[in-house]
Amino acid sequence: MEKEIDILSSVIQRRRSIFPPSYTKEEIPSAIIEQVLESANYAPTHKLTQPWRFIVYRNEGKHRLGEEMARLYKEMTPEEQFLQKKYDAIVDKFDQSSCVIALNAQFHPEILPEWEEIASFACAVQNMALTAEALKLGAYWSSPGTITELGEYMELAPNEKCFGLFYMGYHNEAPRLAKRTSMAQKVKWVED
Repeated sequence: MEKEIDILSSVIQRRRSIFPPSYTKEEIPSAIIEQVLESANYAPTHKLTQPWRFIVYRNEGKHRLGEEMARLYKEMTPEEQFLQKKYDAIVDKFDQSSCVIALNAQFHPEILPEWEEIASFACAVQNMALTAEALKLGAYWSSPGTITELGEYMELAPNEKCFGLFYMGYHNEAPRLAKRTSMAQKVKWVED
């Protein structure tokens, strides 16, 4: 029987960003999406602020968000730099995904510094990524510059901010090894 640490290490080491062109047309059931989201709820959270807030986009709602992101790209890009191919690819990426989850954080400046809540929020998203991997789902966190313009579209509160989009779908991509340098190059030990 495999030890828990071996299972955990395997999931952590296998986790990769899997992009929408690799996604199949198979829909992710709502219960599976909820399982991914539930894992976010167990991230560390100083003062129990639990700053993570998510919006799940599926079906036509997902397509409309893709159109909004494409519109923002066109609106914010100088005409001489605009690429129709990129515009079309934005919409395609949403349509290729089974769901897209808006990654929003709610800040509590009267309780905590913003950086602590961002750190907690990032841990929640990492939990989602690891859970997606364990469930054999492709996923990746994207943070294009246009997300800063989504507040009104997503009806975010003044103390909320969008930190990206989490694309998910079943996929057919072959596993690949991580490209990491040795931890020995990144750790300093002080023992006396």
